Amino acid sequence: MQSQTAKEVYEEIVALMNKQGGGYSNWYCGITSDWEDRLFNEHQVSRQNSWWVALQCYDNESARNVEKALLEQGCDGGVGGGDETTVYVYAYLKSAVTNP
Repeated sequence: MQSQTAKEVYEEIVALMNKQGGGYSNWYCGITSDWEDRLFNEHQVSRQNSWWVALQCYDNESARNVEKALLEQGCDGGVGGGDETTVYVYAYLKSAVTNP
């Protein structure tokens, strides 16, 4: 996965959300250092049958800025997690099988 600027990551995630068309509050977003574990194990997102995205920022500060902007748009989630290795931003459409 190639690193991108905060602006690029934000715009790509918002474009996917808009394509799905369900509204920001139906999406969960977060940051992590291990996006596959977070999405598919912790949040129980289906790889094949779900709307999801994970993108890499250049640094932790950029990832936190994207997360904050998505939360301000109305996405579910929270700030404050992770450490300096937390450079991935992820988002998924919540469903009856995801956590949350």
